[in-house]
Amino acid sequence: MLLPEDELTKLVKVKPGEVFSRERMTETTKAISERLGNEGYAFANVNASPELDKEKRQVAFTVFIDPGRRVYVRRINVSGNTRTRDEVIRREMRQSESGWYDGDKINKSRTRVDRLGYFDEVTVETPPVAGTTDQVDMEIKVKEKPTGNIMLGAGFSSAEKFTLSGSVQQQNLFGSGKHVGVQVSTSKSNKVYSLSHTDPYFTVDGVSQGFDIYTRNTDTSTLAVGSFGSKSVGGGVRWGLPVAEDDYVSLGLSADHTTLKVDANSPLRYQDYVTRFGATGSTLLTTVGWQKDGRDSLLVTTQGVYRRAVLELSLPGSAATYARATYQHQHFFPLDRKLTLALNGELGLAKSYGNKDLPFFKNFYAGGIGSVRGFDSNSLGPRDLATNEALGGDKRLIGNAELLFPVPGMGRDNSMRLSAFFDAGNVWGYDTKFSLSSMRYSAGVALAWNSPMGPLKFSFGNPFNKKTEDKVQRLQFQMGSVF
Repeated sequence: MLLPEDELTKLVKVKPGEVFSRERMTETTKAISERLGNEGYAFANVNASPELDKEKRQVAFTVFIDPGRRVYVRRINVSGNTRTRDEVIRREMRQSESGWYDGDKINKSRTRVDRLGYFDEVTVETPPVAGTTDQVDMEIKVKEKPTGNIMLGAGFSSAEKFTLSGSVQQQNLFGSGKHVGVQVSTSKSNKVYSLSHTDPYFTVDGVSQGFDIYTRNTDTSTLAVGSFGSKSVGGGVRWGLPVAEDDYVSLGLSADHTTLKVDANSPLRYQDYVTRFGATGSTLLTTVGWQKDGRDSLLVTTQGVYRRAVLELSLPGSAATYARATYQHQHFFPLDRKLTLALNGELGLAKSYGNKDLPFFKNFYAGGIGSVRGFDSNSLGPRDLATNEALGGDKRLIGNAELLFPVPGMGRDNSMRLSAFFDAGNVWGYDTKFSLSSMRYSAGVALAWNSPMGPLKFSFGNPFNKKTEDKVQRLQFQMGSVF
């Protein structure tokens, strides 16, 4: 045999003594065929021959394997990309031309192209080359989708209220795969002006480089959190380094100058921080991150694992000296062709060092879309005794379980999905200690739509362990991304 018998035996889904299942036997022959395909035998023929004993009502199977000739990929052809350059697609290829056929590498190539987010559809076919018995071509067919967005208009969300905004976003600049964004956004609580640029292939090895410049004015008096104002100006550079097939390490260096504003309506802790450490200061930040992205699609994920860890550290001599770490783990399980179970967990920890306190504007918050739906946005956790407003905290734990399924009647259109969810989480800090018994829980239904104007989310959540101090907001929605 071409492969060790022990390795092939592990692929057998049918076990002696079990009730016969034709589905499991089909899965067995398919798994063995795909395993041979990873060694270059694209046309392997695997059949299970039955020996039936009607009296004992038993059946035995012998699996016959005919690997055929080893096959290699002659050419890789790309079609359907009217705007995107061939090189943007070809640099994601893991199967090489003139290399032996490898089923895993071909599937990985398709997944990487799909994760770019530039295409509605990505299909891969491997037709035999006419007149040969050991060659195939790899045909990659894509269907372009709009990757730019020029918007002048208004938006509304249950958290930000009325928002006027204008932005120019291009995820695939001139078909080069580079990202450029200019954003102007104004609302009662958040005014943002920003410019960003990312080159995902700054080097041929896949090292990315980018920069960000921004000015941000914040006024939280209309939100459910403690009231304060801030004006920030900053910018930074960042790099991404691929260290494995799906693993990336990111490095960043940025500078920020912030002016804080508190008044008599602000929580006493905020007023005390400004009194002790001043209202104005500059901070030099370094950021180190790691992510592993094994999702099958960026827009409509049905299976795979996504993990991300980020450490933000202010350098000595900065106005605020602190460390802030976050970790996120997502796992998608395909239950069948239409149902997907999505699990998400997030942990956040922050701590000051030196003789300064953790800046209150670096606190963690929870509640609302993106954490625990059914509760008012950012309303969970410690509260100010005088104003009863949420203060945030230095510890955050979030857990989400969501059953995703297509909208009935939408056919193969995956831009819109319904879900039933269960959320859990809270924030701890100041005078509260971390305790799982103080977690908040909610359940409900949600709708996510990748609309032409941007991502749109609706949710109806019902908290079922609400405390007296909690603020409930069952119906919530959000349009577009928050900077």
